[in-house]
Amino acid sequence: MTVTIREVTSNKQFRQFINFPYKLYKGNKYWAPPIRSDEKSTLSRSKNPAFEYCNTKYWLAYKDGKIAGRIAGIHHKSHIEKWGKNQLRFGWIDFIDDPEVTSALLSAVENWARELKMESIIGPLGFTDLDYSGMLVEGFEELGTLATIYNYPYYPEYLELNGYRKDADWIEYQITIPVEKPAFIEKSAKRVKRQQKLRLVEAKKTKEILHYAKGLFDVINESYSKLYGVVPLSEKQIEKYTKQYIGYVHPDYIALIVDDSDNVVAFGVTMPSFTKALQKSQGRLFPFGIFHLLKAMKKNDLVDFYLIGIKSEYQGKGVGAMIMNKMADSFIKRGIKFAESNPELESNDKIQTQWKFFDKRQHKRRRSYIKDLN
Repeated sequence: MTVTIREVTSNKQFRQFINFPYKLYKGNKYWAPPIRSDEKSTLSRSKNPAFEYCNTKYWLAYKDGKIAGRIAGIHHKSHIEKWGKNQLRFGWIDFIDDPEVTSALLSAVENWARELKMESIIGPLGFTDLDYSGMLVEGFEELGTLATIYNYPYYPEYLELNGYRKDADWIEYQITIPVEKPAFIEKSAKRVKRQQKLRLVEAKKTKEILHYAKGLFDVINESYSKLYGVVPLSEKQIEKYTKQYIGYVHPDYIALIVDDSDNVVAFGVTMPSFTKALQKSQGRLFPFGIFHLLKAMKKNDLVDFYLIGIKSEYQGKGVGAMIMNKMADSFIKRGIKFAESNPELESNDKIQTQWKFFDKRQHKRRRSYIKDLN
């Protein structure tokens, strides 16, 4: 049967759009199911502040009477204004192992891009740099993380068959945490602290971290501004992400570096891996998923790096040693054996130098694709 494409226009279709990957990847031991409530919030026009400057369309593909794929198109006005390129983003793309389904989905978003007079289409990308970015092209037999896309190996193959090519790559590392912290890490951290007149925030409770949340996101906006596809976060988005993520970070898993005026100049945010917990709950927090997550918080030997940022004026001055010193102490105390770096642009040498203190293995690669439209 031929493939049918339908734009998502009803609440039922919206739920089906969100739920499709949970069926496609059910039982997959590498996929980290997204938190369903977070997915709904991100894709909902009434809940995501990004819709103040983004227009979207969502489509479902049907084959043999069953849903066979999905894709989102994002007309991102801030991206176009900042980067000066008439590009349409696509994201939230999933499909069965069928090239006809893939072509139909991509054609839907490409046709919309042409209607909007776009010159090219890029993705997978989200609304912001904190959404899912990049299709997995290496590391299909590695455990995924909550912050990243997992996809089957046929995904990139079918995109390339439809004329998509590499636009940017991110790489990921698995870092081995030593049983004892190397002395030179602490020595480097103390030297930088003294020379740059900086201080590590010794937070005991999460609410102490929230006091610095605005400064943390200011560092993100400043230090990430030149990275691929990044657009500045608005005040409403900062508020949303603070409530959604920062409010749940245990002080042991965050390093906040401030200057003598108590302004955030650098940070590192990590969390215990939630992949196994989310696999058990299939992304549902309630009624029992929350207990799996709480257990993962207390007993885990794997941690995920989510964000690292250093203000540009402090980059190249060894401030990363202060972040890594704090993290090493916390990880060793909590029995962490491995850390996942999560994606970093392959061209971003500055962030990759953060791992020089540890044994590491580059084990995943993901890609943003581009296709020029005629």
